[in-house]
Amino acid sequence: MGRSQETFSKKENEKKRLKKKKDKEEKKAERQANSKPGKTLEEMMAYIDENGNISSTPPDPKKMKVIRTEDIQIGVAKQQPMDEADLIRKGVVTFFNESKGYGFIKDLQTQESIFVHINELVDAIREHDKVTFEVQMGHKGPNAVSVKKSS
Repeated sequence: MGRSQETFSKKENEKKRLKKKKDKEEKKAERQANSKPGKTLEEMMAYIDENGNISSTPPDPKKMKVIRTEDIQIGVAKQQPMDEADLIRKGVVTFFNESKGYGFIKDLQTQESIFVHINELVDAIREHDKVTFEVQMGHKGPNAVSVKKSS
């Protein structure tokens, strides 16, 4: 039987494969020659100074604050019961749409605009009326409840 004949394309493919292999070995040798040894533990350490910034030097023990575990509060601090007089606020109706049933009251003390719905009215109100009301937090912010006209 005769030997299989090598074609031009087979020779070219073999040359490309050998060239790729040679290039790969050269890159490997170059990486090994230029590689840096691993860092020591001291070089990898990072510290946090008294201001919370990352630093390469250890913090000064003289500047360290001592915190007692008894002073740490977990959870919400107890709220003081509010006075009934503090809950009732005074304001002026800046906008009220009777057909849609809502409006806004400007609080005279904090100058913030508070939403009011027709269901929360005790007395019928119009724009520029002086009113007293209480504030409850709703889904979208503070809402006025128990709205009454004041003289």
